[in-house]
Amino acid sequence: MNQQPKIKIISSGKYVPPHLITNEDLEKIVETSDEWIVTRTGIKTRHKAEDETTSQMAVKAALSAIERVNYDVQKIDLIIMATITGDQMTPSTANFIQAALGLQHEVMSFDINAACTGFVYGLEVAAALLQTGRFRAALIIGGETLTKIVDYTDRNTCVLFGDGAGAMIIEPAYAPHHNAYFFNAARGDTQGYLTVVNKIKMDGKRVYQFAVDAMQQAILKVLNDANLDISEIDMIIPHQANERIIQSVSKSMNIPIEKFMMNLSEYGNTSAASIPMTISDYFDQHHIKGQKLLLVGFGGGFTWGSAIIQL
Repeated sequence: MNQQPKIKIISSGKYVPPHLITNEDLEKIVETSDEWIVTRTGIKTRHKAEDETTSQMAVKAALSAIERVNYDVQKIDLIIMATITGDQMTPSTANFIQAALGLQHEVMSFDINAACTGFVYGLEVAAALLQTGRFRAALIIGGETLTKIVDYTDRNTCVLFGDGAGAMIIEPAYAPHHNAYFFNAARGDTQGYLTVVNKIKMDGKRVYQFAVDAMQQAILKVLNDANLDISEIDMIIPHQANERIIQSVSKSMNIPIEKFMMNLSEYGNTSAASIPMTISDYFDQHHIKGQKLLLVGFGGGFTWGSAIIQL
């Protein structure tokens, strides 16, 4: 087995814009209903950025993580931003975050695009880079303004997506219990079952089938690599796409639904922001040193991945 990267989870934070879009709001602009949305997705509200960019939300999520532990930002020398809705093509959104945080020292900063799996991809990249010994601390952020690319005439997709950002600070570690385990992959969605050109388009049935299978494979793969049983995991943090997907995985894998943390009823699907936002909520509610979290995501391009980290 390859040597596993060792990382220390320092802090987590999130930010969501104040403006809410309720199911009742959507009833006024598209043929749908609160009952239809809740029954099929579990989503009740989602947040919308009105006068904020993705980088501005990301900075607020980063500051939430920094202020949680009064972290010295001068230690941060690696910033990875996972997003499909960056401020512009170039410079990267991570560059804007670096400038807004006032980091004048040498920082490696860049964006990655792996859709809803982006944060898990970014976390593995950061963990690997920390193992080189060249970096002291990494700031990994997932952030999206998905409402700007939602087609509000498509009732099957417009009810799903919201805006927000989540952040995590990690440092290199050396003790065996700091081992992190990762599995990331992609199938290459050449059929365009989930795409964004100008607006989000999705074949919901195909995506659902892929998601259930991918989540199960990713959970089993990372547990096997870590030589752990699901009973040794304190909480599963899944990508918050659809409550029915998570329930299906829970049932088919015989894992109690209580072991899956869900907050999509409030936030909807926030793509790359989904997992780090949920981790931040977990920090707020349950943060106990030594707990093991299993992260699992899936997204456009039919990317999927998982990770096991210890708080």
